[in-house]
Amino acid sequence: MSAKKVKKIQFWGTGRRKKAIARVRVIPGGEGAIAINGRTIDEYFALETHKYIVRQALELTGTASKYDVAVNVRGGGVTGQAGAIRHGIARALCEADASLRPTLKAAGFLTRDPRMKERKKYGLHKARKAPQFSKR
Repeated sequence: MSAKKVKKIQFWGTGRRKKAIARVRVIPGGEGAIAINGRTIDEYFALETHKYIVRQALELTGTASKYDVAVNVRGGGVTGQAGAIRHGIARALCEADASLRPTLKAAGFLTRDPRMKERKKYGLHKARKAPQFSKR
């Protein structure tokens, strides 16, 4: 007698922004709970702006109460992580329901933000910050 494993239906999406990478799982039949690195969204993000960014894709498609979201995110700063999570959620929602793709695409949530940190140049302190100039 073997115990049958029940496969849980879930949809995956990977989101990236700057140095942040988010692995997002969207689980149908939930009540809208968002868990980030094992903590709730309110525990993880202090600013309402970041919470709003994370929820944007769900709010736009009207699926906030239909799915539970579990996220593993690492790298980057807080804003980069929020953007990466939004990107991952949008990708996972497309996998779950292909009819949501045009809406998410029009809002720009499926486009990976290409902006990166500019590299430091020799002779400068940072990418553009030069040493103090003195005439004499």
